Amino acid sequence: MSELKRIRWLCRRGMKELDVLLDRFVNAEYDTLSEAEHDELLALLNREDPDLWYLLMGRMPADNDTQSTLLSRMREFEIRQSGV
Repeated sequence: MSELKRIRWLCRRGMKELDVLLDRFVNAEYDTLSEAEHDELLALLNREDPDLWYLLMGRMPADNDTQSTLLSRMREFEIRQSGV
């Protein structure tokens, strides 16, 4: 299985909100992520839904600077998509 297919599979979550956000982000931004961001995205997708949700909402601190940057990028993407 290719890395992108694996990532897309891992984006399928139990929380609909995560499903939508992750699917949109990966479809639009995956190819522009650095290798370090690809690694952090995979690490995020291996987290439990509640932890991932808290990280994305900024209610839980990121594990490192690269993860923090990626989470900020994901939040900004969601804001642009929602038109807020």
